[in-house]
Amino acid sequence: MSLIIEEKDLEKIIMVGDRVLIKPKNPAGKTKTGLYLPPTVQESEHVHSGYIVKVGPGYPIPAISEDDEVWKEKKEEIKYVSLQTHIGDLVVYLNKNGWELEFNNEKYIIMPHSAILMIIRDENLFEL
Repeated sequence: MSLIIEEKDLEKIIMVGDRVLIKPKNPAGKTKTGLYLPPTVQESEHVHSGYIVKVGPGYPIPAISEDDEVWKEKKEEIKYVSLQTHIGDLVVYLNKNGWELEFNNEKYIIMPHSAILMIIRDENLFEL
């Protein structure tokens, strides 16, 4: 089952925690030679690849507070352990851990960072 979002701007989407938004590399289930695979074959594949579109802030960790100075104003600052992935990375991930999302007639996957098996980062990917 996939979720359909009617919003037009991808920039308004904010990922939460250790979640990443992935645009699948072969969303239509097409082989390199151009053959379309039926949905049953696509679902049976355990590992897929795609590009990172959005990244959450990371794993939240508790803030350490010093209670010895009572006069100080207490602020609850949430700190995060950042994720390894960056926008534009090509990732290999486990298919069964994701949730499908349809946005502007394109398929995306919401995936926990723990389901990512490998990251391929090419710094010169988007340079001309």
